[in-house]
Amino acid sequence: MAQQAVGYLEVYGCVAALVAADAAAKAGNVTIDPLDKNKPAKADDLPVPLIMCLKIRGPVADVQSALEAADAAAKSITGVVTKHFNPSADPETEKMLKISAI
Repeated sequence: MAQQAVGYLEVYGCVAALVAADAAAKAGNVTIDPLDKNKPAKADDLPVPLIMCLKIRGPVADVQSALEAADAAAKSITGVVTKHFNPSADPETEKMLKISAI
């Protein structure tokens, strides 16, 4: 598999993650890796007590567009914890991207 860009988006809740994934998939020629979940410490103090991580892959420009679309979609639901764009993931990072808690 050729090296691809990766966009990471952590959002509050499963519905926001699904809406964000849908927006990302429609915004560019990207694939969505399996979603990941995390229930952080003091989760009951958060707007939604579950954080989901979306991993978006594809060509640089497509991932950038998809990440922005996903960010806007998630913000319209419950909100975004953090987002990051990686134009070329290191091979060691690639191993970690395959991990999913779902």
